[in-house]
Amino acid sequence: MLGPTVRDHAITYAPLASVDDLPIGWTDHQDGGRYELVPRPDRALFGYALGQHSWKEFLYPRRSTLFEVRPQNGSVEFVQTTAPAPRYAFLGIRACELVAIGIQDRVFMGGGPHDRTYSAARQGLFTIAVNCGAPGGTCFCVSMETGPRAEEGFDLALTEVIEPDEHYFVFEAGSEAGASILAEIPSRPADAADLHRVGQILAASEASMGRSMDTTDIKQMLQSNPEHPQWDEVADRCLACTNCTLVCPTCFCSTTEDQVALDTGIASRSRRWDSCFTMDFSNLHGVPVRASTRARYRQWMTHKLASWYDQFGTSGCVGCGRCITWCPVGIDITRQAAAIRASEETVWT
Repeated sequence: MLGPTVRDHAITYAPLASVDDLPIGWTDHQDGGRYELVPRPDRALFGYALGQHSWKEFLYPRRSTLFEVRPQNGSVEFVQTTAPAPRYAFLGIRACELVAIGIQDRVFMGGGPHDRTYSAARQGLFTIAVNCGAPGGTCFCVSMETGPRAEEGFDLALTEVIEPDEHYFVFEAGSEAGASILAEIPSRPADAADLHRVGQILAASEASMGRSMDTTDIKQMLQSNPEHPQWDEVADRCLACTNCTLVCPTCFCSTTEDQVALDTGIASRSRRWDSCFTMDFSNLHGVPVRASTRARYRQWMTHKLASWYDQFGTSGCVGCGRCITWCPVGIDITRQAAAIRASEETVWT
């Protein structure tokens, strides 16, 4: 089982051996370019927002071998390498992250051929969601209609309730597998008071989002403004460091690398994460299509919030806020969208 734990002064996802591995009594303070882990006044197990890692790390690994080319009697043999995929159980998935997994399902398993690495890791996945009771300073899932309540895609969902004299969890089964696990846990049926308390917690979360984004006609707005001066403003600050794409739970850009072992002569081709912010990513015939930081940031934001609809029928953003928190210079996608919308130079076509 994988779940949240404290490592290197941050919440990260790692194998769990017991409940003591959870971030008991910790929360996080987040803002643009700022993350701080601080103690809570209680013993909450899930009293934090999000760390820098997403579940993408496990379903879509940073690096995977696609195939090998092996010498074989004066010729070569192409061997498709597929390591046995572990069967995962994820504990602590937030609603926005469930939606992100659903989006990557459409990317890797919808329409065309399935991605075998992703499909193998996705098969048999058991998910235990946690309804968010402690949104962070950069969260805006309410704007994207992805949280704070987990609506679908989970086997079990829980809400942590902490009262002065009581600490308990309200569970909801989202699948037959979840219901069978729930039947094994000592419990009682939730009553009206329990459900009312859950409603209060989620209403408080909705009201305390750190950010918001007006998504009205956002696809048309962004695609109608490729030369807006706001792209120059953000390019003056953007380091093109790729942090926003690496922490994003839906970004999926990749590249391939070939290696040859000199002792055996076996060659291999691997896929690894890449980013539309790297200069070489858009190379055609040795020349980058998007040579400027301005062009690369515009590509990322317009793809995420606009052209993703053309490709996959949904936004590529789930409002988790990681791209804001982990940007070294605190660039804020919600403020960039708001600046373009508010500008008198916006031209609608």
